[in-house]
Amino acid sequence: MKLPMMLVVWFLFFAASSANAQEAFYKGKTVRLVVGFSAGGGFDVYSRAISRHIGKHLPGNPSVIVENMTGAGSLVAANHVFKVAKPDGLTIGNINGGIFMQQLLGWPGIEFDALKYEYIGVPVKDKSVCVMTKASGYTSFEKWMTSKVPLKLGATGPGSATHNVPLILKEALNLPIQLVSGYKGIADVRLAAESGELAGVCGWTWDSLKATWTGPLESGEAIVVLQTVSQPIAELPKIPLAISAAKTEESRQLIQAGIHDVSDLTYSYVLPPGTPKDRAEIVRKAFADTMKDAEFIADAKKSKLGVDPMTGDELEKTVNGLFKLAPGVVSKLKDVLK
Repeated sequence: MKLPMMLVVWFLFFAASSANAQEAFYKGKTVRLVVGFSAGGGFDVYSRAISRHIGKHLPGNPSVIVENMTGAGSLVAANHVFKVAKPDGLTIGNINGGIFMQQLLGWPGIEFDALKYEYIGVPVKDKSVCVMTKASGYTSFEKWMTSKVPLKLGATGPGSATHNVPLILKEALNLPIQLVSGYKGIADVRLAAESGELAGVCGWTWDSLKATWTGPLESGEAIVVLQTVSQPIAELPKIPLAISAAKTEESRQLIQAGIHDVSDLTYSYVLPPGTPKDRAEIVRKAFADTMKDAEFIADAKKSKLGVDPMTGDELEKTVNGLFKLAPGVVSKLKDVLK
């Protein structure tokens, strides 16, 4: 009986020592939350809400700041977190998980290995839509399908939902689309649409859209014309689903693999590879606790942000599953997204 009791005492002592060490490490430090997009967009709004609450769930209650690192649909930030940031638990990356598809498809510019990040979680599973301005004249999916000219849609960069979703829809549904890529963030796309430079955007998360383009949506100056989700969004019961318009099995597979299967990865939060496992687990737990924090939920609601999280474990499994897609589907996606 003595040996097991000694082991229990030793374990409790070790756990307490480890917790004290982590508290000592984080106390007085600053955690950087690196967002791969410009200020004012959905990624930025989510990260700023999280930054206001996650610190109290980390040992030592460090300060948390948001740093915007724009470029190539968050590829710049993804490469930075993977290659440059110290793996010490003080830098968290908020990147568009859609760029993991770039690695799968063998695109240039990838300096990370998606299978080696430490995954922290996702605050909301992506539910993306296509939204047009009333001024464009394309106020329904039917008007879009019958357009004689391609609609100019804005995108941040390759790998982002605003880039990949319209290209997949163009191929799968034969929609008239002219993609204008290279905007630093969704806020810049929004401004271009408001100025008449663009007709609209596809692949914009519904929760982000509600939070950052509230006025035009409520006034009818911005109109959701298509949903790129597997099931209708509760607030948009009469808006058609893209996959329902697919006429062939290949088209349905493209939408399923290229849009639906990667949608949960959109708002990915990661740590650099090599971050000590115990510290990664601490950040994971802090993130999960933040998602259940009543003050955070109230803050998110005030900002019109949905909260439908995935844990770090769930996110990691989803990423691993992406890299197990059938070769034929991967080959077709390469052709479409090249």
